[in-house]
Amino acid sequence: MKSSLYTLTLFTVVIFSLVACSQQKARRPISQSSGSFLRESAERNKKLISGEEAKIDSIIKSDPEMVYVASKKGYWYRYDKRNTMDTLRPKKGDIANFTYEIKDLDGNVIYSELELRPQRYYVDKEQKIIMGLRDGIKLMRKNETVTFLFPSHMGYGYHGDNRRIGHNQPLMCTVTLNDFSPESKLQAE
Repeated sequence: MKSSLYTLTLFTVVIFSLVACSQQKARRPISQSSGSFLRESAERNKKLISGEEAKIDSIIKSDPEMVYVASKKGYWYRYDKRNTMDTLRPKKGDIANFTYEIKDLDGNVIYSELELRPQRYYVDKEQKIIMGLRDGIKLMRKNETVTFLFPSHMGYGYHGDNRRIGHNQPLMCTVTLNDFSPESKLQAE
């Protein structure tokens, strides 16, 4: 009698478990991503870049005496002081010595040349300067001064510099390449 009661109880528990499990549905994730977030983000970025490029275009059009060049990387530049005598430009492994100033697109100084002090940059070997300058310096010759107009993605991007440069802020950088030399020459000294 005791064994039949035990068998009946075990049978009831097994049947109840099977019924309960068969009616249970799989849990769904709390957030379901349909890809709309990525599409919306891409659209926001397109609008942002379009607005920045329109502002840069108006700067270029407002100064018809200056010739601006569109780079392959998505920024613009003009020569303020040109060196047509030299043909060499900094390349990977060279050490570039330069000074620069950063302004907003309205011409307001954000960081002066005095604050930023002369810089030493190991071309394509370090990332301490913004992407636009890393590329722009390689377009310059010794003793040239160039003004670059960088959209925010070539500058400090979404985050800014956490000090004076805001998020998504396009920049105007005036750079003077004072000198450059191969890294091997510096190590020999």
